[in-house]
Amino acid sequence: MIEEKKLVDRFLRYVSFDTQSDEENTAVLPSTPGQMVFARSLAKELEALGLADVSVDSQGYVMGTLPATAGISGSTVGFIAHMDTSPEASGKDVKPLLVRNYQGGDILLHPEKHIVFSAEDFPEVRKYRGQDILFTDGTTLLGADDKAGVAAIVTALEYFQNHPEIPHGTLRVGFTPDEETGRSSSGFDVKKFGADFAYTVDGGELGGLEYENFNADNPVITFHGRSVHTGSAKGKMKNALTMAAEWQQALPAGEKPEYTEGYEGFFHVHKVTGDVETCRMHMLIRDHDKDRFGERKAFLDQLAAFLNEKYGAGSVEVEHHDMYYNMLEKIRDGHLEVVELARRAMEAVGVKPCVAPIRGGTDGARLSYRGLPCPNLFTGGANFHGRFEYLPIPSLVKACETVVEIGKRGYRI
Repeated sequence: MIEEKKLVDRFLRYVSFDTQSDEENTAVLPSTPGQMVFARSLAKELEALGLADVSVDSQGYVMGTLPATAGISGSTVGFIAHMDTSPEASGKDVKPLLVRNYQGGDILLHPEKHIVFSAEDFPEVRKYRGQDILFTDGTTLLGADDKAGVAAIVTALEYFQNHPEIPHGTLRVGFTPDEETGRSSSGFDVKKFGADFAYTVDGGELGGLEYENFNADNPVITFHGRSVHTGSAKGKMKNALTMAAEWQQALPAGEKPEYTEGYEGFFHVHKVTGDVETCRMHMLIRDHDKDRFGERKAFLDQLAAFLNEKYGAGSVEVEHHDMYYNMLEKIRDGHLEVVELARRAMEAVGVKPCVAPIRGGTDGARLSYRGLPCPNLFTGGANFHGRFEYLPIPSLVKACETVVEIGKRGYRI
C-alpha cells in the first residue's frame, strides 16, 4: 500500500534539518532558527501536495487541510507531530546508517571512533531480526522523535491524494515546534486547528497506543547558605551544598526513575548548580495517579519545612511548575471511541495494539485538557534522545498505514 522508498526518503530528508530545540531559550518560539527553516519547508511541501489552508505562523506552527472526499461529512480528524529534536543530544549533521536484514548482533556505527551499538545493552533490538533498520553513526541522535511522525503523516496525505478513489473525511494536520522543551502546546491554536479529535504521532515502538500519561511537576529548589571563611566558619557557615545533599538523601530511595516502571511514579534530581552561598536543584515529580501526585508535591513542601526549621527560615524555597496532567482524565470522559478507532485501525493493518501508560507526557496530554482529545500513536522508533536511537523501517511503514486507516474511518465518529 505505502511506497516504502518514498516514505524512507522523506524521513531521511527531514532528518537533514537541524531542529534541535534549546531549553535555555524561553523568550521565543521556536527556540532555534532551524525549526523555522524546517517549518517553511514543510508548508511548501503541503502546498505542493495540494492541501488547503496551509499556514506557517511566526512561532513555527504549520497547519493544513486535506478536504473530505465529495459527499462525505462527519468528524474532522487531526494528526499532530513535532518538528524539533531533543536538546539532550546533537541533531546537527545527522548521518543515518541503514543496516539491511539485521541479524541480531552488535553494529559498528563509526569505525574511526570505534562507536558500537551493543545488542547486549539494548536487547530489544533483537525483536527486529531480518528487518532493515536505520541507525546513526553514533555521534548524533537520529531524529525519529518526531520526524518519523512527520514523515508518516505527510506520506499518508500524499497517499490519499494519489488515490482519490479511497474515501475519507476532512483531515487536519499540525506540526509544532519545541515539544522537547515542554512549550509546544502553549502556542497551538486549538480553535484554528478545528479538529473534533486528533492523534499525536509521537510514540515509540510498533503498536504503541497511549492515552494515559504522567502528571508532571518540574520543581526548582533553591538552598540559601551563608559563606564564611573556613578558618572561622564554626557556628557561622551555612553550606547550601550540604543542604542540597541532605535533601537528595531524604528522597525515598526506591522511588527514582532507575528503580521504577509501569504505573510507578518517582522523584528525580536531574540538575544541581551552585556553591556554598546558593545552590539550585532541578527536579521532576511524576505520577499517574492524581492523588499520589499531590502527595509527592506535599512531601517536598514538608521536607522544605523540616530543613527550614533545622537551618533557619528561608533556607529552602520550593517552586512548583506543573507541566501537564494525565490525559486519561479527559479521554475516559466520553472520548474512549477515539481510542477504539485507533485500535481498530492498527488491527486492520496487521498491527497488534500495545496499550500502556506513557512514562512521560505528550502534546496530546496538554491539548486534551484544552478541549482536543488527543491519544498518542507509535512511530516505530526506539532509544529516543540519544546517540543509539534507531528506527525499524517496517515499523515506520505501519505507522503510516495506521494514519491512513484512521483517516479512512475517522469521519464516522
